[in-house]
Amino acid sequence: MLNTLTFVIKGAGEMASGIAWRLYRSGFRKIIMLETEAPMAIRRTVCFSEAVYESRKTVDTITAELALNDREAAAVIARGNIAIMVDPCWRQIENFSPDIVIDAILAKRNLGTTMQEAPLVIGAGPGFTAGRDVHAAIETNRGPALGQVIYTGSPEPNTSIPQEVMGFASERVIYANTEGIFMASGTLGTRVTAGETIATIGTTEVHATISGTLRGLIRDNLSVKAHTKIGDIEPRDHVDIDKVSDKALGIAGGVLEAVLTRFNIG
Repeated sequence: MLNTLTFVIKGAGEMASGIAWRLYRSGFRKIIMLETEAPMAIRRTVCFSEAVYESRKTVDTITAELALNDREAAAVIARGNIAIMVDPCWRQIENFSPDIVIDAILAKRNLGTTMQEAPLVIGAGPGFTAGRDVHAAIETNRGPALGQVIYTGSPEPNTSIPQEVMGFASERVIYANTEGIFMASGTLGTRVTAGETIATIGTTEVHATISGTLRGLIRDNLSVKAHTKIGDIEPRDHVDIDKVSDKALGIAGGVLEAVLTRFNIG
């Protein structure tokens, strides 16, 4: 049954990619991910959305390929890979008649997902109400409930506060200080020092907020608005930026539980 179920995942950023990665590792092979024309993923080393720019992206041995239509998507899946399509309005859902639709955009609100899209519709994070918008919602807030499957009600509200690591919380996240075209001067995976220039937006320099490993930056040449999230610094040493995060794996575990329960697998 693992090879017969078709998944459509809205989004291909960090958390959506972690979900797709874990589903694939669990034996599910018919996975299609829908993205925008210009994804702005931060932790690009673990985001299948990079395939939109590079035609293919491998995250820890699992590969996604860009498909231009449903026939190409079927060919990608036949090759044993995950299919990525540019479809911000989700029009391709009807073409695939999926068994499971997962909204993993993490927009902190529902952008239009309904329970009519598939026999099992799952929403990740705040903005969804299980039993009304989706069949199941997944808790995405860090803590003891991370990854919990909710069948009635909603996940915790968005706190807008990143998890504290070594005493740093909001300082770990870098936001655009102006609007303009983003260009990185730092390299992902390298150590940076607080105050060091890591990018420019137009002619304005962007500085590291703390010292640590530069874990994420958006792609060059993207147009950003002021206060847009553009980067992420990890204060801990020995960080492997090529591995799916513990948070993404926790959320993916909740999705996997909901799927196995709904289709009586196992």
